[in-house]
Amino acid sequence: MSSTHIEQFMPVKLAQALANNLFPELDSQLRAGRHIGVDDLDNHAFLMDFQYELEGFYTRYNVELVRAPEGFFYLRPRSTTLIPRSVLSELEMLVGKVLCYLYLSPERLANQGIFSTAELYEELLSLADEAKLLKVVNNRSTGSDLDKQKLLEKTRGALNRLRRLGMITFVSADNSQFVIAESVFRFGADVRSGDDPREAQLRLIRDGEAQSLAEEEKHPRPEDQDDDTEESDNDNATDEAEDEE
Repeated sequence: MSSTHIEQFMPVKLAQALANNLFPELDSQLRAGRHIGVDDLDNHAFLMDFQYELEGFYTRYNVELVRAPEGFFYLRPRSTTLIPRSVLSELEMLVGKVLCYLYLSPERLANQGIFSTAELYEELLSLADEAKLLKVVNNRSTGSDLDKQKLLEKTRGALNRLRRLGMITFVSADNSQFVIAESVFRFGADVRSGDDPREAQLRLIRDGEAQSLAEEEKHPRPEDQDDDTEESDNDNATDEAEDEE
């Protein structure tokens, strides 16, 4: 079939994008809620090259291909999306906010961007009410060592979920160390010009006001009134949880 005939049904550049060997796996990752950052060199370059064409392609599924100000890409579902979706749990959202706080910290540069699960857990306990965190894991928690161990395990599970979404990358064989991607800014507080971003993030974590991926759907930005920002993740259909921190 000639290119003229193809153009009657599909723009040539879109056809080139869909025929590219990178597209099938990248498409699956995006549909599963993964964020594609600049560190994912080939996939990010592909999305940069074909952004306009793929924006139109995904519109057919009632989702929006978004390029964030930090440069990463992700799919933002609308209420009528044809792509399965789920939302993050309360603990997963809080861990995401703490990761964003750590990303903004001086320690990230001092440690070459590497954090440990233990450091994240300590930061989580210092920024949020431990008793409340334990209630998230077990509503009848008494603060026992067993409850604390369960909270640590749930925190590790939250990290693994966020890894699948492209927000961290493990850099040790036992998954005890990781680097944080810029995509954690989806958990970041919208601060006024002149505010210290880290202080604003800390304040909003403690006040329970930092806008999360799931909360964006309830309070969409004016330009996104028709958009849902629930995360698509076919591996984990978690119950919807509102952030009460």
